[in-house]
Amino acid sequence: MSKSQKNADFHPNEFVVYPSHGVGKIVSIEEQEIAGFHMELFVISFEKDKMTLRVPTAKATSVGMRGLSSPAVIDRAMETLKGRARVKRAMWSRRAQEYEQKINSGDLISIAEVVRDLHRNDEQREQSYSERQLYEAALERLTREVAAVDGDGDVNAQQRVGDVLLSRAPAAA
Repeated sequence: MSKSQKNADFHPNEFVVYPSHGVGKIVSIEEQEIAGFHMELFVISFEKDKMTLRVPTAKATSVGMRGLSSPAVIDRAMETLKGRARVKRAMWSRRAQEYEQKINSGDLISIAEVVRDLHRNDEQREQSYSERQLYEAALERLTREVAAVDGDGDVNAQQRVGDVLLSRAPAAA
């Protein structure tokens, strides 16, 4: 249970996924005294959100922090996007809650399911404000992780995800 053993998973200048915030970069590992306890913390920067998060190294995995997905998982997420939207007949408030949980789970496949289910083509009905908010949040999480894994920027990741969404079979209205 030594400090070096706990840090073995994550290192400075490495991209990580924090479930409720998405992709961030570990800027440093620092020691701080909090409420009389000396703690070692990962300092994670979320550049797009202009936010810095400090996560105790001992709690990193228990709060769901993980490394970036493998290219194979990215490919599975892209395959998920190609599928037909699976919209349950439950009330919107219940579905919205489920979508929110999937987005905040940090699981890339679940996030891709939300994007797939909420994506609308031009000829389909207009999205409500809350649908659009959830869709955009899921799409942003997905494209940020794709960009970090591919290493070729947000614009190319948005293009890749957009191309997959446009190529999929039209959903029944």
